[in-house]
Amino acid sequence: MAGEAAQTAKTLVDHLPVLQVVVPMLASPLCMLFARAGLAWAIAFAASLACLAISIALLATVVDGGVISYHLGGWEPPWGIEYRIDTANAFVLVIVSAIAALVLPYARQSIAAEIEAKHHALFYTCLLLCICGLLGVTATGDAFNVFVFLEISSLSTYALVALGAARDKRALTAAYNYLIMGTIGATFFVIGIGFLYMATGTLNMADLAERIAQLESNRTVRAAFAFIVVGIGMKLAIYPLHMWLPNAYTFAPSAVTAFLAATSTKVAIYVLLRFSFSVFSPGFEFERFTLLYVVLPFAVMAMFLASIAAVFQQDIKRLLAYSSIAQIGYMLLGIGLVTATGLAGSIIHLFNHAITKGALFMAVGAIVMQTGHTAIPKLAGLGRAMPLTGAAIVTGGLSLIGIPGTAGFISKWVLVSAALEKGWWPVALLIVASSLLAVVYVWKIVEIMYLKPAPQTSVGEAPLGLLLPTWGLAAACVFFGLWADLTIDAATDAANGLFGGGFAAR
Repeated sequence: MAGEAAQTAKTLVDHLPVLQVVVPMLASPLCMLFARAGLAWAIAFAASLACLAISIALLATVVDGGVISYHLGGWEPPWGIEYRIDTANAFVLVIVSAIAALVLPYARQSIAAEIEAKHHALFYTCLLLCICGLLGVTATGDAFNVFVFLEISSLSTYALVALGAARDKRALTAAYNYLIMGTIGATFFVIGIGFLYMATGTLNMADLAERIAQLESNRTVRAAFAFIVVGIGMKLAIYPLHMWLPNAYTFAPSAVTAFLAATSTKVAIYVLLRFSFSVFSPGFEFERFTLLYVVLPFAVMAMFLASIAAVFQQDIKRLLAYSSIAQIGYMLLGIGLVTATGLAGSIIHLFNHAITKGALFMAVGAIVMQTGHTAIPKLAGLGRAMPLTGAAIVTGGLSLIGIPGTAGFISKWVLVSAALEKGWWPVALLIVASSLLAVVYVWKIVEIMYLKPAPQTSVGEAPLGLLLPTWGLAAACVFFGLWADLTIDAATDAANGLFGGGFAAR
């Protein structure tokens, strides 16, 4: 019996890469089948915890440079579909599953105030589908599967954003615009995949990397890279393809905004990293040209223009949405440097921004629950009326700015170091200067919340069910700012693996 149990456990461990995707995929229809909010929440939360445990186990297995190759159906790649786990995507899997595990306890009370009760089971169903799609995008080693899972996550996201219509009908327009822009992006992306298949006859990423190395001057391959960058650029809201994001984040339910801001664009950044440094390579001249003369300038523009737009916003969710566009600029800047240190900075900022923006949007959701609005002028005195919520916003704001002792400082420091390492001191100065703009819009919120007189109406602190997940992420902003070795080591290993060829090394 003991031997059988050990064999079963070993078999289960061997299947962890596919279980990462299968667990939320199977749990999703169960939520709709039982259609009871409490039971649906329990199923979704259990699935998220299972995904978190699996992702941590996968990261622990590959963190020292190992690679897990899982062949679906027993078919050897490149003929069969492969799930391929290395440090880079294991790190992203942990981010997605950890945020999901924190958002679900938060959502139980948050959606009660923002979504009609009859739609609660639908919410958990769509959220699990979104989680499944994001984890699938990250885990798969098949280029066409990336498109399939992107669409699974995107279609469920459109429905999640539309659920905000119970509080504001503009959520329907936001979801529709998101759908149109997302569909255009997906079309560009799949056309790029089609071009790659036309030129190479394969869809396995590792196999693609080997064959593309022989086709650097092939125009079809160059067109494929251009289509993929534009398509995924729309998904990750690269400036100026970001127009869907502000409304989607503003009018979606608070739990949805917190989850999407912390995961969706981060997975899209990962896809760009994977195609740019694993499928293609830094030695691909057309790629270097694109990253240097297209991605890098737009990244710098996003850092400044989106931050300036944030300064003038009068809705706190919209302000934070524009802030997200600016922070995406920092991640893209690290990619545009085309160095291992720059990639490490991007990956660290991907993680740090996930926990920072997750904490901020959760805190804003607590304000929505207690006051019913997100208008910045109406936040007067709220820092004293809701001290724990206000403190979480201040903590997240300091991390956005990049104050020493917070997670945001670490990633910006690595990005500055990467720019100086390359001798690009003007870029380093631009990183510092754009961070000063974050001081302006963060101070705008703090000033209203703490220095303006409070209205006569009494507002109490948010429920513990909202505060605990919020402060879990807020505390993480401080923890990973003071003890950054965990993220720096993992991100450095991931960056070195990507810069060394990633999937190409079989």
